[in-house]
Amino acid sequence: MNRTGNSAMNRANAGAAFRATLKRDLLISVKRRNDILNPFMFFIIVVSLFPIGISPESAMLRQIAAGVIWIAVLLASMLSMDSLYRSDYEDGSLEQLLLSSQPLYLLVFAKNIAHWLVSGLPVILVSPLLAYMLALPAEGYLTLVLSLLLGTPVVGMIGAIAVALTVGLGSRGLILAVITVPMSVPVLIFGTLAVQNSLAGGSPLGYLALLGAMLAAAASLAPVATAAALRISLN
Repeated sequence: MNRTGNSAMNRANAGAAFRATLKRDLLISVKRRNDILNPFMFFIIVVSLFPIGISPESAMLRQIAAGVIWIAVLLASMLSMDSLYRSDYEDGSLEQLLLSSQPLYLLVFAKNIAHWLVSGLPVILVSPLLAYMLALPAEGYLTLVLSLLLGTPVVGMIGAIAVALTVGLGSRGLILAVITVPMSVPVLIFGTLAVQNSLAGGSPLGYLALLGAMLAAAASLAPVATAAALRISLN
């Protein structure tokens, strides 16, 4: 009974720490609105410039719409990644996380969720509007949103590992891009192919299933890798 009681208490404490970390990061993000607005506006600007730079013709835009949106999402996510652990490192709270009695990977997972909610979710919500601007047919909207819902958390968790490895460096923008972009390319490819396959009359479920498998793998392994990278960087 004692072991069962202690196990239940440990799970309750871990759940409380998870919720507290999630709530804290969301409140900090609300206070620092630029960390939310900058990637969001960057995403809109990048997508809006493609019709000007390439062609305003609907036939041309329809072919590249999914790829354009996914590329813009990847670039916007890299812009937002730099703020993931920056404030925690500067004010010393990151070291407190490492010293916490709760599992570090669980706290890291909470921070990843909070970061996706403030940087990834707004991009997904506005993506149908930008897809309409790029003349994407209506039958591709649902697949686009589903692919972004599955793919953007994967990109965010991959980026979290890169940020954790470089958290102590002063200038890390190029290093983050070098680490994150190659590992995120499969997500971009599967997300784009899912939309294109849907527009061609096929089923996008195969590509969405691959994105779902990547999300499950990332949710299982990335927080552990991020926690290990943080310990290496701060020791």
